[in-house]
Amino acid sequence: MSERQFSFDIIAEDPVTHARAGVFHTPHGDVPTPIFMPVGTKATVKGILPDQLKAIGTRILLANTYHLSQRPGADLIEDMGGLHTFMRWDGPILTDSGGFQIFSHGEFVRLADEGVTFRTVDYDGSYVHWSPADNMRIAQQLGADIVMQLDQCPPYPAERRFVERAVELSGLWAERCRAAHTREDQALFGIVQGGVHMDLRLRSLSRLEACGGFPGYGIGGYSVGEDHSTMFETLAPLASEHMPREKPRYLMGVGNPTTLVHGVECGIDMFDCVLPTRTARMGCAFSREGRLKLRHARFTHDAAILDEGCDCPACAGGYTRAYLHHLVKQGEMVGAILLSLHNLRFLLHLMERARESIIDGSYASFVRRWDALPAADKDW
Repeated sequence: MSERQFSFDIIAEDPVTHARAGVFHTPHGDVPTPIFMPVGTKATVKGILPDQLKAIGTRILLANTYHLSQRPGADLIEDMGGLHTFMRWDGPILTDSGGFQIFSHGEFVRLADEGVTFRTVDYDGSYVHWSPADNMRIAQQLGADIVMQLDQCPPYPAERRFVERAVELSGLWAERCRAAHTREDQALFGIVQGGVHMDLRLRSLSRLEACGGFPGYGIGGYSVGEDHSTMFETLAPLASEHMPREKPRYLMGVGNPTTLVHGVECGIDMFDCVLPTRTARMGCAFSREGRLKLRHARFTHDAAILDEGCDCPACAGGYTRAYLHHLVKQGEMVGAILLSLHNLRFLLHLMERARESIIDGSYASFVRRWDALPAADKDW
């Protein structure tokens, strides 16, 4: 990896909280932080065109290494010019390692120092073995700007010895991923594991730093079953006191608006989650009131837009809750598209406003205003 192609500049730090605003520079453009990253699992954000994603403020997308390795396959994507060309997105892309998806296969997973063997139960049912080198080969074929090491993500709750083994394996695999990764136009991020055990989190981070460090760090193994307060007991001190200041911090798989606000408060820079688009396809919209479940009959005659002040295509276009209720009830795909655009824009705009408040030194007030909203304590 070329240090010249990737760098992280901190441009402002809030004087009261640990929030910071920065820019991560990549070959396909700059990523302003804090940032929410929409998830295009199979090389598409479901129902949304690349130009629409740009129009709502998307600066970086995610895609999934496991799913793309299965269909259409890394060889094909490489032959088509790489992921950027294949999916017609010319901005930065981050691909995860696929580790979370692999370990969701439960009994069909076998772990060893050399790598992981798993059964593709959601595809053809065949058994696949991935070493860290295999995983890096696929990542390099896909060609994203940021790629993640192969890691083991333990569930919650889990016995300490199970989490400890996940930390050991993830650290070992990080070293082997680093040795196998050769593309200079990709940034390889390490992943800090450790569950809710602070000492294991610090052990994981220390090993990643000891093997030469990485240009950025994912924080994995959260939002896997624990509640909000339990997560922050270790996440807050980890991010604010122990993570390297000069590198971006990416909290993986989190899309709850309140978690984003408080994650930024403790020093997180990057977030991703399928929550905004998945809930949209279920007929739910984000708002400052909390999650609006538009299937409910109470929206039948509601002439309001989804969220006052929102500039997404649904709200700026004047589409009423009553109309969106109708689309959801009828299973019309334009309803899912409008709600997906709205939910993504809601989180992107939330992070834009967070960034502005960090730069002007008022993020603590921003958090207080958010926590006073009805949405803050809702189950998203």
